[in-house]
Amino acid sequence: MNKLKISTAQFENKSGDKVYNLSVIEKLSKKAAEESSNVIAFHECSITGYTFARHLSKEQMLDLAESIPEGESILKLTEIAKANDIVILAGLFEKDNQDRLFKAYICVDKNGLVAKYRKLHPFINPHLTPGDSYCVFEIQGWKCGILICYDNNIIENVRATKLLGADIIFMPHVTMGTPSTRPGAGFVDPKLWENRENDPTSLRAEFDGLKGREWLMKWLPARAYDNAVYTIFSNPIGMDDDQLKNGCSMIIDPFGDIIAECRSFDDSFVTATIVPDKLTQAGGHRYIKARRPDLYKDIIGQSHQPEQKVVWLNTGRSKGHE
Repeated sequence: MNKLKISTAQFENKSGDKVYNLSVIEKLSKKAAEESSNVIAFHECSITGYTFARHLSKEQMLDLAESIPEGESILKLTEIAKANDIVILAGLFEKDNQDRLFKAYICVDKNGLVAKYRKLHPFINPHLTPGDSYCVFEIQGWKCGILICYDNNIIENVRATKLLGADIIFMPHVTMGTPSTRPGAGFVDPKLWENRENDPTSLRAEFDGLKGREWLMKWLPARAYDNAVYTIFSNPIGMDDDQLKNGCSMIIDPFGDIIAECRSFDDSFVTATIVPDKLTQAGGHRYIKARRPDLYKDIIGQSHQPEQKVVWLNTGRSKGHE
């Protein structure tokens, strides 16, 4: 494997406005390519918008969703990738020929669809069907995986993706700034966003505190460290429907170190060079080799009924993440 330059982006999407969202994806992809990036990743549902979907009926969801790979947005994304010779990853709602709905994240290059992944633990709309498989694919010789938002909170998903061969895991999110049973969690006041030019300090304090980045730092670097993988975290900045999101899109190396992070309030991206040596130098590489599955394969694989409760779905002004 050769070195690979990967960018992770953040932007303020518009709910249901695929034309606008794709125009921002095009702008940032073009700029990343001009800066010699090979790959750029965008957040969960970056093409369609996300949080507003909690209010939609199945008919409205079907109108919003697209078939993959023949959907208009996928074709447009491929056109952008071809024009700029860059690999692009972005998210949207998918429908199949049985009118089932999924939360999808796709990878395209100049030749079209490279990979499609369906979120294993969706919840933003009751009509979504959970995915039923992991996804490992190649970008320029690198084995890559995808896990969307809540999928990453179940640590077995990350380990399984690693064991299937992934050395890079793309982790698109729409997260932070929501209530939880966790101390310090909660919504961030949208007025802070409206006043960000006059008072960036107060907004940054909320974004970086326990409602946002401090929570992320409790677990995200550990996913990279424990599994000796590069994690590509993408998250929107600004208003997503009535919720304020804090960006912090970042790239973390197999040592668990942040090697690039978006720190502005703007539509933007950061880039890091991914090198293969770290994959085997990192402690996680040794820990994986030292595993004793004979001790715990039956424990991990024992019968279990999945239960998923998302606290903020039942809170006051936002019915419909962590």
